[in-house]
Amino acid sequence: MEIFSPRHLLVILLIVLVVFGTKKLKTIGQDLGGAVKGFKNAMSEGEKEADAAPEAKPAAPAADAARLTQNAEAAAPAAKSDSTTQHG
Repeated sequence: MEIFSPRHLLVILLIVLVVFGTKKLKTIGQDLGGAVKGFKNAMSEGEKEADAAPEAKPAAPAADAARLTQNAEAAAPAAKSDSTTQHG
């Protein structure tokens, strides 16, 4: 004897219908379907963001190069002023 034979499942379904009613089951089904759809959308958006992340990385070295250039330019005048004070 199986635990969940078709006859047992039918009895369980009838009990659930009596306890909750058809309107409540319809509402529960719609809410559950909406939750699953929202979850799938969030998963697909997460995958799109993960795929897009490596494309954004090449811009970072250019920003680092610009920052290094700015630091070098800022350090250059300080080095010139130090060299002039030592000679004088």
